[in-house]
Amino acid sequence: MKKILIRLLVLIWFGIPLNMFSQTNSDNLNLADKILEVNEENILRNPDFHNWGSSIIKGEDGKYHLFYAQMSKKIGFKSWLTDGVVSHAVSDSPAGPYTHKKTILKGRGPGYWDAYTAHNPRIKFFDGKYYLYYISTNTGDSKLSKKEFDQARNGVITNEFRALVRMNQRIGVAVSESVNGPWKRFDQPILEPSGPIAQITCNPAVSQRPDGGYIMILRGDKPNVKYANGKWPDHNELIRSQAIALSNSPLGPWEIQPKPAVGNLNSEDPAIWYDKKRGRYYGIYHAFGYMAMITSVDGINWEKAKHYKVLDKALKKADGTEIFANRLERPFIYVENGVAKVLTVAVLEENQNSYSLFIPLQ
Repeated sequence: MKKILIRLLVLIWFGIPLNMFSQTNSDNLNLADKILEVNEENILRNPDFHNWGSSIIKGEDGKYHLFYAQMSKKIGFKSWLTDGVVSHAVSDSPAGPYTHKKTILKGRGPGYWDAYTAHNPRIKFFDGKYYLYYISTNTGDSKLSKKEFDQARNGVITNEFRALVRMNQRIGVAVSESVNGPWKRFDQPILEPSGPIAQITCNPAVSQRPDGGYIMILRGDKPNVKYANGKWPDHNELIRSQAIALSNSPLGPWEIQPKPAVGNLNSEDPAIWYDKKRGRYYGIYHAFGYMAMITSVDGINWEKAKHYKVLDKALKKADGTEIFANRLERPFIYVENGVAKVLTVAVLEENQNSYSLFIPLQ
């Protein structure tokens, strides 16, 4: 008893929260052990579109509403940067099957900040309103010819026109009182690069904090990513960073924190949620080859979760066949009543067919 009292006095003296150790020990979420087999009902395909990243919310009608990215197969997969759209689908189960309803967001054209695409949506519900976060871009003060714009659509990252469109990526939000819209969009993006983010803001994921504020994890480029002789570096040389932003409102203003969520690891496509039972945040992201999970007690200081690796590119289906993804990206965790129910990912197969996949969690 005397030793315990001494330890408590030391903790109090140095200002260390008494619940720190219990919070540290609470990191026992193992998503890898919860993954169940999938079947065709868990896959959303479209013959005319590449289906990509998605997020799920339970609507006021009791159904599950999916908001997901699409790119026309006629234009090409890489057109996510210039011609992406956000679509809406509905299901009676969070793991599907989902039925497409309609396209709800697309680029608004020259003169708008979100001129040329709508991509990577995340849907949230706060205080009676739905918030649909998304990314878009424009060409700044430059006007591209049709030939130049076609190079931006499907060109390589070192192409100057694609680099221009990439550089202008920003995060925005659309708001509605109903999950079925209509959606109000705004004249300006909600977040500009700062702190550990040198260029672009994209791929947002938002959660409410226990104190009532809001937290966002987002992707950008690290400060040491620069143009070389006026050209963008090769795709494999890009150094991505995951940052944390805080706000007292879902609309902002958002303030990017000086400490990145992920250090030197090249990663993207973050998702975030607060686990009330465990008293901590979790984030899952695409680590180029697998899905991985990080965790934080305060939302500012992040570390690898105890069960860090979540998912490989190979997935087993219930019929005995396997999915071998050439690219496995855009993770999202659907949480209901405090329990992680579904892991959604985007799959691009070697044949360049892409679709949204909903993995049930035990």
